[in-house]
Amino acid sequence: METKISVLKENFSQHPVPELEVFASLPLHYRLRAEFRLWHDGDDLHHVMFDQVTKQKYQVHNFPPASQLINDVMVELLLLLKGNETARRKLFQIDYLATLSEEVVVSLLYHKTLDDAWTEEMQKILITLRQKFQIDIIGRAKKQKIILDKDYVTEELTIKQRKFTFKQIENSFTQPNAQVNISMIEWALDITQNSQGDLLELYCGSGNFSVPLAQNFEKVLATEISKTSVAAAQDNIVKNNIDNLKIIRMSSEEFVQAQQGLREFRRLKGINLADYQCKTVLVDPPRSGLDESTVNMISQYENIVYISCNPDTLKLNLDTLLSTHTISRFALFDQFPYTHHVECGVYLQKK
Repeated sequence: METKISVLKENFSQHPVPELEVFASLPLHYRLRAEFRLWHDGDDLHHVMFDQVTKQKYQVHNFPPASQLINDVMVELLLLLKGNETARRKLFQIDYLATLSEEVVVSLLYHKTLDDAWTEEMQKILITLRQKFQIDIIGRAKKQKIILDKDYVTEELTIKQRKFTFKQIENSFTQPNAQVNISMIEWALDITQNSQGDLLELYCGSGNFSVPLAQNFEKVLATEISKTSVAAAQDNIVKNNIDNLKIIRMSSEEFVQAQQGLREFRRLKGINLADYQCKTVLVDPPRSGLDESTVNMISQYENIVYISCNPDTLKLNLDTLLSTHTISRFALFDQFPYTHHVECGVYLQKK
């Protein structure tokens, strides 16, 4: 952690940044997502990972970064798969998505077409696993997705003494470190608690920030390009009784075009952008950061909450944003301990 702090401070030393706020991760069992390749060795079967430098594979019998639930399911599932030729044949990867609320969905990826025989055998395995776990199983192959029951988990997060419920769908983006995610949301709630007007959020996913942040604003308008994530976000709005949040399926680039009147979108039917007096914008972009048109657009807002998973692209975007804004809060969220990756939070206010 000390190295990350030192590197981040050095990288942003040319910018006028305030004292760095640091939010550490739990040392073990902090990851709620994990993906493993499968190695077939005669009658044996192993989870494997690959050394990023040597590319050598190594067996994974337990995975301390992952939640205890994932570790327990890994062992039990592999034992059941080993003895079932129909279930194990052509299986090449297993993905795990778990929750703090002790639910887990497992995706099995195959190099073969999945048929009724596979479904029948996997149903037997699922019944056995459900004697110990709150578990669902998905089968995936080329142009196939077989859901044995449901393809999502329901997470419950306590954020500033209030419980929020989130539907998280298999094969969609979720924050992997739930405890650090709670810290991120609470930090965003803290810096926006006395906000005036409305909130615009770009890259909202399934509503991880916009659902809890809705309490700090009169209205919230959020955008997300993924159909799956938008559907989950709509469910999360209902589950959490949020009545001032609208989600639209639109990329940040498309939203810029809509806001500037360059294009009309049927997806905006029933939503009048002029009804929103957004003084604050929250962005949580992918590793590539914000494109130039989006940076120019958000520079017009009084307050900017920028959540970044890539300090390099954050720094590039700040080169533009600091001509109009100053940084009043700066945070490091250690989503991925024992790696060089860091998540940053920056709060900018208009000069």
